[in-house]
Amino acid sequence: MANYENAIEIKNLTKKYDGFTLDNVSFSVPKGTIMGFIGQNGAGKTTTIRSLLNIIKTDGGTITMLGLDHIKNEYEIKEQIAAVFDELPFHESFNANQINVMFSGLYGNWNDEKYFEYLDRFALPRKKKLKQFSKGMKMKLQIATALSHGAKLLIMDEATTGLDPVVRNEILDIFREYLQDENNSILMSSHITSDLEKIADCVTFIDKGKILLTGYKDEILESHGLLKCTKADFKEIAAEDFISARINDFGAEVMVADVNMAKKKYSGATIDKTNLEEIMLFYVNRDKKEWT
Repeated sequence: MANYENAIEIKNLTKKYDGFTLDNVSFSVPKGTIMGFIGQNGAGKTTTIRSLLNIIKTDGGTITMLGLDHIKNEYEIKEQIAAVFDELPFHESFNANQINVMFSGLYGNWNDEKYFEYLDRFALPRKKKLKQFSKGMKMKLQIATALSHGAKLLIMDEATTGLDPVVRNEILDIFREYLQDENNSILMSSHITSDLEKIADCVTFIDKGKILLTGYKDEILESHGLLKCTKADFKEIAAEDFISARINDFGAEVMVADVNMAKKKYSGATIDKTNLEEIMLFYVNRDKKEWT
């Protein structure tokens, strides 16, 4: 088994489509962490995940997962990872018992005892056809299968979208449990930043195919802040000192990426703590610089 520090390492990943380019994407997921992969719909999250899983061929760059090359060692990797998608990848005429039979043939280390434990825990019926499952039940079934073959890495693509808050919390709890084993890691793409705020150790933010920010969540939240000032004071702030500014009738809200610098340089200003959603919003508007 390969020795590795990062569960995922992506270097200079490039994929060109008509009208969209995944542009030199680089980031890594440290072993034992949950990486929140955030961005608007269409920012490049799914393209990155499909590249990881070798579902699409890339135009450049390298990817390693669990210390192994994602193309050369594809089968070895896929034995040890699990992917959970927004849509159910199983045929809807199956039931949960049949899924068990199918997966025990697919994975050498499939654990049916564990699988049935998860079914009970999630209150999922064993004989009901999947087409009769709600969205939340389908997601829980995917997670039950993902966690029943000893996967070291979970890759989730918008997996909590469209679920009610109770089900989302239940799923986040299971991820916390899964990460109690320090060899396990999760890459979780989502545009629901509040979920990631609760659970992620690290955050990578992608917009229009480019990585804008990547690092430990707490460090990103601590270094960013929302400076509030009058319109007149805003005119005094140097353009290179902020990401973008939301202007309203009462004044300006200005996102700064270096709170300590801003406190020294603009000592009269109020600087509030921020959250991932606001950071994302201000970065998305960075090209306009000022917006309402």
